[in-house]
Amino acid sequence: MDIVSRNRMMLFTGGANASLAEEVAEALGVALGDLERSRFANGEIYVRPAESVRGADCYVMQSHCDPINDNIMEQLITIDALNRASARRITAVMPFFGYGRQDKKVRPREPITARLVGDLFMTAGADRLVSVDLHTGQLQGFIHKPFDSLTALPIITEYLADRIDGPTTVVSPDAGGVKRAERYARFLDGDVAVVYKRRDPAQHNVSEALEMAGTVAGRHAVIVDDIIDTAGTVTNAAELVREQGATSVRIAATHGVFSEPALDLLKNAPVEEVIVTNTLPVSQEVLELDKVQVLSIAPILAETLQAIFMDSSVSEIFLGENA
Repeated sequence: MDIVSRNRMMLFTGGANASLAEEVAEALGVALGDLERSRFANGEIYVRPAESVRGADCYVMQSHCDPINDNIMEQLITIDALNRASARRITAVMPFFGYGRQDKKVRPREPITARLVGDLFMTAGADRLVSVDLHTGQLQGFIHKPFDSLTALPIITEYLADRIDGPTTVVSPDAGGVKRAERYARFLDGDVAVVYKRRDPAQHNVSEALEMAGTVAGRHAVIVDDIIDTAGTVTNAAELVREQGATSVRIAATHGVFSEPALDLLKNAPVEEVIVTNTLPVSQEVLELDKVQVLSIAPILAETLQAIFMDSSVSEIFLGENA
């Protein structure tokens, strides 16, 4: 008897950022898988694939945004359902990895919640994880299975190169982001500067920009970060950079969380543009800000999922910058 192997790609999405998943599905030329989703009276989440997934390569996409715990749980339950339905391989795609900032102990008795979240996905049955611009690269070491960390750098730098004409300095708003700033500077043929930031470890989302190393006077400044949450870090850096004589100031980050009071801070910040991607859903209120430019991450996500499905190189897509 001749047995013909037929690999199937199936893409599923939770409810957090369906528009991004639809863009990715269109780029891949596949239809989104049908999921039956509901809740019990007490709020428990129920997910069931509405079609056979036996022997299929399944990709489950979910952005870990507010309500973050519900969205993570929905993705975990979907993976568990696919695993029990005999999917051949399951890849968890989280454009924004929830709890990624809790990756180490800063004070005694703190949890390392990023590790916990990774363990949950392994327990649920994921064979591979895919995310974009992790808060720190060490997160990949928490997982004992393949973990592809992609980057929005090619998309953001291509946009910036078309907008900026003249000498450029890429600014890291804190010491931890210097490596990221160096990578952006290579693509933009610019210099690097870093802001010294002081943060009270007892208070979340509170920081103060104190001093800067590097030159921005008479140059275009691009402040790069992975996340804009309350926007305190990047707006404090923008004010310092402007005081130092920058010709123009832009903020670029992969993930636009935009928690309060981010919008108010950005409205009043001395910047020309705030550039983010759609790894997280962007509210209408954010889109109405003239300063905000949202770039789509769908093309590189689609290309990456295609490479994983075909067992070809992912790093070649990013010229090695995704390490």
